[in-house]
Amino acid sequence: MSSSPSTYEESQPHPPQEIDWHMLDKSKFFCLGTALFSAVSAALYPAVVLKTRQQMSAAEISCRHMSRSIMRYEGLRGFYRGFGTSLLGTIPARALYMSALEVTKSKVASATLRWGFSDASATAIANAAGGVASAMAAQLVWTPVDVVSQRLMVQGVCYRNGFDAFRKILGVDGPRGFYRGFGVSIVTYAPSNAVWWASYSIVQKLIWGTMGSKEGLSLGRDSRVVMGVQGLSAVMASGVCALVTMPLDTIKTRLQVLEAEEVRVIEVVRDLVREGGVLACYRGLGPRCVSMSMSAAAMITTYEFLKRVSAKNVDRLALYSV
Repeated sequence: MSSSPSTYEESQPHPPQEIDWHMLDKSKFFCLGTALFSAVSAALYPAVVLKTRQQMSAAEISCRHMSRSIMRYEGLRGFYRGFGTSLLGTIPARALYMSALEVTKSKVASATLRWGFSDASATAIANAAGGVASAMAAQLVWTPVDVVSQRLMVQGVCYRNGFDAFRKILGVDGPRGFYRGFGVSIVTYAPSNAVWWASYSIVQKLIWGTMGSKEGLSLGRDSRVVMGVQGLSAVMASGVCALVTMPLDTIKTRLQVLEAEEVRVIEVVRDLVREGGVLACYRGLGPRCVSMSMSAAAMITTYEFLKRVSAKNVDRLALYSV
C-alpha cells in the first residue's frame, strides 16, 4: 500500500526547527554573541591580512612567501595589524547585521507563506532578503572600519595605531575618506549575502534530503551531526560567493587603501589589468576562499548555537527534532 503524500513528507528528514527573532532572549543573544564572534574573528584575522596584502601587491606573491615575509620582518604581530580597530568596529556592525538579518527573515518568511509559497521557497526567499538587508545595514559601520584596519594591515609603519590612522585619514580626506569603496562594498556584499544565505538554506535541505528517512530522522536529533551539516552547507555556499565576488573585492580593497585624493574605479581596474590581466583581479583568491569558508563554517555553527542557547522558554531538545 502506498503512503499518502502528507505521510511521506512527514517521514522525510528536515533541518532543525528555525528559531525566529521573537523567540530569542535579546540580551543573552547580543552579550554572548559579542564574546563568541570576537573569538572567531581573532582566529581568522591572519587570513584576512594575507588576502589584503596579496590584493595590494603589484606582483603575484604566494601565500607561503607572504607569510614567511610577514613573520620574518614583523613577527606574529604582523598578522594582527589593525585587529584592535577591526574588533572595535565589528561589535556594533555584527549587532546591526544580526538584527537586520533576523528581523527581515522573520517578516519576509511570514509574508511569503501567506502569499502561498511553499516552505522551502519561503525559507530561501527570506534568507536572501535577510542577506541583502543585513549586508546593507552592517556596511554603514564596516566600511569605515575596513578603511582604517586595511591601512594598518598594509601601511602599518605609517601609523602609530588605529586612532592615528583615523586622525590622518580624516585630516587628508575628510569624513568622505572613511567611505571609500562604499558603493562597491554594497554591490559586492548585498548580492553575495543574498546568494550565500539562500544557498545555505537550499544546500541544508539537499543534504538532509540525501539521507534515508529513518537515518535522517535519527541523525537530525544529534546536535553534532546538525552542526556538521550546517558547517558543510556554509563552506559550499562560501566557495561560490568567493569566486563570483573576488574581482569586486579586489577593487574595493584598492579603493580603500590607496591614498590618492580621487581614485576612480576605472583607474583601479586599468591598473589591475596592466599588472597581470584579468587574473590580477583574483589575487588573494586562495586566502579569501579559505578565510570565507572557515569564517562561514565557524560563524554559522556559532550563530546557530547562539540562537539555540538564547532561545527563551523553549525545550532546546525539541529544537533539534526534525
